Amino acid sequence: MRFWILISIVAISGLSQGMLLPLLSMLLEKHGVSSSLNGMHATALYIGVLLISPFLEKPLRQYGYRPMIILGGFIVILSLALFPAFHSFWFWFFLRLCIGIGDHMLHFATQTWITDFSPAQRRGRNLSLYGLSFGIGFSVGPLLASLIQFKESLPFLLSSLLSLIGWCCVFFLPNERPKENEQPSLAHTFDRFVHAWKYAWVALLLPFTYGFLEAAIHAIFPVYALREHIVIEHVAFILPAFSLGGIIFQLPLGLLSDRLERKRVIAGALLIGSVSFLGAYFFHRSPFGLAACFFIAGMFVGSLFSLGITYMADLLPKQLLPAGNLLCGMLYSIGSMIGPFVNGFAIEYGTNNFFFTISSILFLSFFLLLWNREKKVIHL
Repeated sequence: MRFWILISIVAISGLSQGMLLPLLSMLLEKHGVSSSLNGMHATALYIGVLLISPFLEKPLRQYGYRPMIILGGFIVILSLALFPAFHSFWFWFFLRLCIGIGDHMLHFATQTWITDFSPAQRRGRNLSLYGLSFGIGFSVGPLLASLIQFKESLPFLLSSLLSLIGWCCVFFLPNERPKENEQPSLAHTFDRFVHAWKYAWVALLLPFTYGFLEAAIHAIFPVYALREHIVIEHVAFILPAFSLGGIIFQLPLGLLSDRLERKRVIAGALLIGSVSFLGAYFFHRSPFGLAACFFIAGMFVGSLFSLGITYMADLLPKQLLPAGNLLCGMLYSIGSMIGPFVNGFAIEYGTNNFFFTISSILFLSFFLLLWNREKKVIHL
């Protein structure tokens, strides 16, 4: 019951995030906001994640998982409900930043709780279901945003109501706390970050890579498509192919990582992802070829966030899991902010196909790093 309530909350969170991205973009465009300011507005979510991250570990250890989920969920519910109150660029920016804070509190607590109670032989399965629930919710979000045609406030209020229902379920869960670390050298969050990075840096780079790729695909590929004269109808089925591949193969890849050596499963996924984007480079003039390459890439690298958390949990002792999970969220946000900028810069000052080249080189580099890495023995 605990596990299914947690992933249901994550699915509703994904629904809210998937709704907000297109909905606020459309509303800001409708209110005459420039595209550059519109893009800057979207970074508020990730700024909120980075601002709150250093302050979460101590209260999680002191008060436990449930209070942090309750507080984070309350911030999200209240922020969603307040969007229709004022049509102000900066007020909406503040609310989006608050949702980034609340969502990160919720995700940090839920994924740390799941990695804490999941046995090693089921960790890949549990975290793949975690990623799958968020992915499905995120994919359904734009459908909720389409309700704007009936009433502008309807998507916000409905999303807030769904979040409230999930939030109420949390009160039925018993509270638990992370394992305490008795070593004084790890008393401060910064020290824990250093130790977590030292022993699990390869795993921690996987959420960064996923954030870099996901944000670049959704933000820059439409620009690439316009420059390559790909019609909108083709873009409409090429873009979802990546997400669909990730949703379909998330659980099988997680189960496979439980049965085989996790490092080699992830390395294989990175290699296939690199080859898929290399294939997209050669099939860039074929919409169906691009869709096939995106689908295959999504099958194998669309699970990098959940696989990264799983592998991180394999490498770290339980007392470092909160710090490791915080770093996963922070690096995902940094990757999501950097990805569109780097790929946009490459298209602007290079060639359009640099979009695929950068992704292919990135995955190949991490494949080589992961394949040649030996596990370190941790002495705390």
